[in-house]
Amino acid sequence: MDEKRKTALGIEENLEGALSYFMGIITGILFLILEKENKFVRFHAMQSILVSVAAMVILTVVGTILLFIPVIGWLIDMLLYLGALVLWLFLMFKAYKGEIYKLPIFGDFAEKQIK
Repeated sequence: MDEKRKTALGIEENLEGALSYFMGIITGILFLILEKENKFVRFHAMQSILVSVAAMVILTVVGTILLFIPVIGWLIDMLLYLGALVLWLFLMFKAYKGEIYKLPIFGDFAEKQIK
């Protein structure tokens, strides 16, 4: 069995990559600053930052508009939050499995930023 690679912080890279998503922009920035060499962790940290900012903006703007639409708007708003939760868990799972899963637009941008 392969030994998992450790990061500069002494954590296994897959766990650190997953933790990059844990508190969104906060842990993304934290691991991006603290992890100078590991490209796997830096990629997930950068993607976490980008996705977190986009989710906050979309959920705030669209959510505010949808709240003015009785019932249907409220249901769509709840579905958006559920979708964000599912995406968050999915990205954490992929990182924990040791995969670099690039989301469209965000993944390519994150990859360019860490090089």
